[in-house]
Amino acid sequence: MTELAFKITFTALFAVLGACIASFANVVALRSAKDESYINGRSRCPECGGTLRWFELIPVVSWLIQGGRCRKCSVPISPRYLIVEIAGALALGLSFFKYGFSWSFLIALGVYVILMLIAVIDFTIMEIPNGLVLALLPFAIGAIFAQPEISLISRAIGILTISLPMLILALIVKGAFGGGDIKLMAVVGLLLGWQLTLLAAFIGVFIAGCIAITLIIRKKVKKGAQMAFGPYLCLGTMTAFIFGTEILTWYLGLYGLWL
Repeated sequence: MTELAFKITFTALFAVLGACIASFANVVALRSAKDESYINGRSRCPECGGTLRWFELIPVVSWLIQGGRCRKCSVPISPRYLIVEIAGALALGLSFFKYGFSWSFLIALGVYVILMLIAVIDFTIMEIPNGLVLALLPFAIGAIFAQPEISLISRAIGILTISLPMLILALIVKGAFGGGDIKLMAVVGLLLGWQLTLLAAFIGVFIAGCIAITLIIRKKVKKGAQMAFGPYLCLGTMTAFIFGTEILTWYLGLYGLWL
């Protein structure tokens, strides 16, 4: 097997694993919202209560084959499942494609799992568990050794780069940001350093803003309605972790600047 074929094969395998983890994260979030165990019990249709067979639980594939509907009651299944599973596949697959078998990939794997759980739980119950933010901390510390090109000074500044402005804004404007968002970005700052943390926040704010505007225009939500911001911060963080340096190099290069 050639090196390229090897890389493509394992990229595909980790993409499948990423989709499976994302699917499980959805289960954890939905059952946590109902105060149910996500370890015991078979998966059921939330509408008709029918037990789902194994072939109805294949990430991405089952949703597409069934046309986004339950086989038993034909009620539409939220596209959220498909979107989360595809995002999970891309995140883990691209992480391996970028880093291969390395310490950086192991950190990317841990970061991905935690960020996926944070994203779907926050989207479901509008809350980021402190335990998951703390679970992210060892991987942020590990990144100090796995990616020494990001200096300790950059990481120290990164802790406050986004979290401090968010804290100040939350104190001034009630409900602007939740405590979970602030804590999350403090740990992300240690993980990424200040430059990539800025990029992660920008990506998150940009995507969240586009979605919010779209929902308002389509009258799905009213102005001033609260929305979970954590999922978009998680998306921005994972994007910055995988391709942040390349994105910043490209952007600054447009102006003749370099990292």
